[in-house]
Amino acid sequence: MNTVLWVLQILLAVAFGLAGLMKSTQPAAKLAPKMPYVEDFSAGTTRAIGVLELLAALGLILPAATGIAVILTPLAAAGLVIVMIGAVVVHARRAEWGNVPVNLVLLAAAAVVAWGRFGPYSF
Repeated sequence: MNTVLWVLQILLAVAFGLAGLMKSTQPAAKLAPKMPYVEDFSAGTTRAIGVLELLAALGLILPAATGIAVILTPLAAAGLVIVMIGAVVVHARRAEWGNVPVNLVLLAAAAVVAWGRFGPYSF
């Protein structure tokens, strides 16, 4: 199970790292064609979401890999669960139904990591 959790952590870190990098460095006008929901948020809010996703991506890997402050790994996963709940709500309100399953898969993966690293497979 430890291997499964590491695979999930790496996949989540890649997904959220790339998304966070894009949201934190690109202007909203450039993001809008691929991410139309950014029209509902200010540029600052979109950047903040991106920075939080980048921090969570780092938090999924670095503490666990270094053995320093390992509690940050399940906290990062729990934070991503909260972010994904918000994403599901936003996409459902905008009737962007194609995005909801992706958000739910990411939510489930983050929840498994949080459960495993807080519980029976902690460091």
